Amino acid sequence: RWSEYERGFGNMNGEFWLGLSKIHELTYSRRYELLVLLEDWEGVQAVARYSDFLVAGPKEKYMLRSLGNFSGSAGDSLMEYHLGMKFSTFDNNNDLSPDGNCAIGWYGAWWYRLCHRSNLNGKYMQGFDRAGMDWRTFRPNGYSLRKSRMMIRAVD
Repeated sequence: RWSEYERGFGNMNGEFWLGLSKIHELTYSRRYELLVLLEDWEGVQAVARYSDFLVAGPKEKYMLRSLGNFSGSAGDSLMEYHLGMKFSTFDNNNDLSPDGNCAIGWYGAWWYRLCHRSNLNGKYMQGFDRAGMDWRTFRPNGYSLRKSRMMIRAVD
């Protein structure tokens, strides 16, 4: 639900989402970088780092406003396709897809466009399952990842 993604949920020792409102407040208070850690089912790990992570506020539906520069071994599955997109959930569709709500079709919530190249809030599935969480520049379309972690830290 939109309200859950907005306020946050989960346990920091397991599955956890900080909350869009908190992410917005943090990233607008000073400069933050985003680090995305990924792991596939064979234990292969990869990283994606973005130097200037900024999420807009509720009036702009928590748009992915800035990512800065990319570096890392996972490839960029976020900036080239999702930058500038508003956040979408099954009950608050903000994507550009003419075919319906990407959050419903991909069982997640994300900065969907038409629909995604990354989907880290997708379903937890093993191996090849198109409905799972993915990062297409790390593993091919349809491969569901075993682990993902998004972390932010202040850089000023």
